[in-house]
Amino acid sequence: MTLHQTATEQSQRAARDHLWLHFSKMGEYGAGSPVPVIVRGEGAYVYDANGKRYLDALAGLFTNQVGHGRAELAEAAAKQAAELAFFPLWSYAHPNAIELAERLAGLAPGDLNRVFFTSGGGEAVESAWKLAKQYFKLVGKPTKHKVISRAVAYHGTTQGALSITGLPALKAPFEPLVPSTFRVPNTNIYRAPVFGDDPEAFGRWAADQIGVAIEQEGPDTVAAVFLEPVQNAGGCFPPPPGYFERVRQICDEYDVLFVSDEVICAFGRLGHTFGAERYGYQPDIITCAKGITSGYAPLGAMITSDRLAEPFLREDVMFAHGYTFGGHPVSTAVALANLDLIEREGVYEHVRANEAAFRATLEKLLDLPIVGDVRGDGYFYGIELVKDKATRESFDDDESERLLRGFLSHALLDAGLYCRADDRGDPVVQLSPPLICDQAHFDEMEQILRATLTEAWKRI
Repeated sequence: MTLHQTATEQSQRAARDHLWLHFSKMGEYGAGSPVPVIVRGEGAYVYDANGKRYLDALAGLFTNQVGHGRAELAEAAAKQAAELAFFPLWSYAHPNAIELAERLAGLAPGDLNRVFFTSGGGEAVESAWKLAKQYFKLVGKPTKHKVISRAVAYHGTTQGALSITGLPALKAPFEPLVPSTFRVPNTNIYRAPVFGDDPEAFGRWAADQIGVAIEQEGPDTVAAVFLEPVQNAGGCFPPPPGYFERVRQICDEYDVLFVSDEVICAFGRLGHTFGAERYGYQPDIITCAKGITSGYAPLGAMITSDRLAEPFLREDVMFAHGYTFGGHPVSTAVALANLDLIEREGVYEHVRANEAAFRATLEKLLDLPIVGDVRGDGYFYGIELVKDKATRESFDDDESERLLRGFLSHALLDAGLYCRADDRGDPVVQLSPPLICDQAHFDEMEQILRATLTEAWKRI
């Protein structure tokens, strides 16, 4: 046995015995099923401990916008750590937080000029709900506290964010959760219960269900609606025409805050700084994270309107909420360098110029009997898998488990493609690559998916 083999075995043993992986069935990892260990990245690729290369078709976790191995982002972190490694934003400020807040305010739509930093996306969502509840208390509407979100939507894992999430299976182990959250239909027109052949009518219907829910719960009790520009869970549901325009009208009518949850969709995933810009709507709050630093350091933010901040500017009022690492000096330094890089290299323009080619390449897979739908926008796509294309019959729970976790997840990785085979809703394969990817990367994704999905169909 070589020294390398010994070190590898020791690392695997340590991983199995001590490292608790996130969203993972730990019992699956044994002597015959080693824990994958990723050790480095370069551009759109990552490499494991054995030297094998994988195309990172999920940008880590919808996060790495500018690719791996960008030295200037690492250098920005090192330089800041040497100067001021840490100081909290609790009654004090530091230069990077000030500069980044000003920059985000300039990029955000309308009067979204106040930036509250967090460590990540779930904390940003948690912050938005807490802000909404306290805001309405301060303006004399203390009964407005409920939240509406969409079926199958994922908004985070903290108790409040998980309560807003519309995935029962994720919530069941942790119930009872925070009460007063309610679900409305999402915008998956492939599974539309009505108006499946009329996107505009479907969008109007789906938006109007928010108004129905507000009326059912009582307008004086509903504080906010949380929606992603393109819904992630379920496999990338874009908005139908007119959907967000109607949502904005409903929120204005009932004095309900419109929260655009852009933890995934912001910073170029859809070809713009914010998804709200792409789809032309004005939210009251934006929550964001992930791509703000391209994953080179943890950071999230809640960006709110001046109107919502105004009651908190009185001397006797405090938003009694915060995080030790929210707006961390190193993270904000990395975010500023990341935004500089994105602007200098024209990353958003690159996405807009190439998104049609990305879509067209993935749509080639529609000739496969197992592929029912290809949907998404920008560099954010879901491929829904079906048992019968003609009837759109999906797989049952056992079949989906065997298809996704029993075969596809391992087979795609073995073929050199890191993406997500997921069953949060109907079974899908999700693709969300670094924003630097081009046609060569699209072709590589399509070729690996074609071969692997063809084999998956034979196993059904």
